[in-house]
Amino acid sequence: MKITIATWNINSLRLRQGLLHKLMAGLAPDVICLQETKVPDELFPEAIAGEIGFAHVLKRGMKGYNGVAILSRLPLVLAENTPDWCAKNDCRHISARLETGGLPLTLHNFYVPAGGDIADREQNVKFGHKLDFIAEARAHFAAYPPGRSVLVGDLNIAPLENDVWNHKQLLGIVSHTPVETQGLNAWMAEGFVDALRHFVPPEQKLYTWWSYRNRDWEASNRGRRLDHVWVSRDLEAGLVGCEILREARNWEQPSDHVPVSVTLKLD
Repeated sequence: MKITIATWNINSLRLRQGLLHKLMAGLAPDVICLQETKVPDELFPEAIAGEIGFAHVLKRGMKGYNGVAILSRLPLVLAENTPDWCAKNDCRHISARLETGGLPLTLHNFYVPAGGDIADREQNVKFGHKLDFIAEARAHFAAYPPGRSVLVGDLNIAPLENDVWNHKQLLGIVSHTPVETQGLNAWMAEGFVDALRHFVPPEQKLYTWWSYRNRDWEASNRGRRLDHVWVSRDLEAGLVGCEILREARNWEQPSDHVPVSVTLKLD
């Protein structure tokens, strides 16, 4: 079977839930992973899943910030034993077993800390938190190597030179500093493949985020690739295609991130 998994930092689900209809029209996914839902579980707008034809919802949210969710056509079972990253209980990860008709697929949905503005852990505790989170995630997947797994989310790091609009200018900017990119690549190396770069050569510019500060984001095109899809190495041969829904940055009241999807052929 083929399955399409989409990921999107929606930047407030209650504010932008209507845009999920546009996401469905643009990408036709079987599963949607959301980050920054910014809603506690008891206030989660469950009805939107039904409106877009998804019968299964898992969520982990809190008031005002963070929050992750998975909406699916296919049955899901929550993975209960996921780590409490950095002992903060701050709703940055949800994992599930996805029933595909054959062997199940493990799905991880992450929202990595942004890290603040100063790229120095001594001066900026948020940056320290980000580095610690990445290190813990790497260690976890080193201890539990992924198999038949997909990891998606807003990982808040643009790891390659052409994942940012100007590599040299952004080397000192949080999201593209060497310590962050090395950490993210080390995490991915614990058993994953970069699914987007499987299709788009590293020499080609690739962005999923454009700042709200850019009045004309399209003309300036100062983007970064902060949103990722990784697949475990055993799934690489099944990669069929990927899409970045760039037009979403022009939707009414848009997120600063755009939806991304990857399609897999499963045995």
